[in-house]
Amino acid sequence: QVQLVESGGGLVQAGGSLRVSCAASGRTFSTYAMGWFRQAPGKEREFVAAISWNGVVTHYVDSVKGRFTISRDNAKNTVYLQMNSLKPEDTAVYFCAAQSKLTYLRGTYRSLTAYDYWGQGTQVTVSS
Repeated sequence: QVQLVESGGGLVQAGGSLRVSCAASGRTFSTYAMGWFRQAPGKEREFVAAISWNGVVTHYVDSVKGRFTISRDNAKNTVYLQMNSLKPEDTAVYFCAAQSKLTYLRGTYRSLTAYDYWGQGTQVTVSS
């Protein structure tokens, strides 16, 4: 069982930066690939970024490439999403999620249903 708690959301002006974090419980964090998703009002939850269990490989949706960076610290059981050059369209609730190594190796990191555990989300609002 893995429990995930996001933090670090808030209000920022367009062009600004924000880092959201996701702290995981349990001693098996390093065996899970991690993903960040977001959900804007009235829209479906969408994939943002993912990172392999060992932090070696990262993936991004095209709309955030070059602006967002996902990273993890397995010693601290934490995954981060550094968001730079924020735009109003980045406004959403951001969720982290954990996916088993085996599932990740099947290339399913973009799929919501392929994740086993979810956090409660943190709100990110970008004003224009």
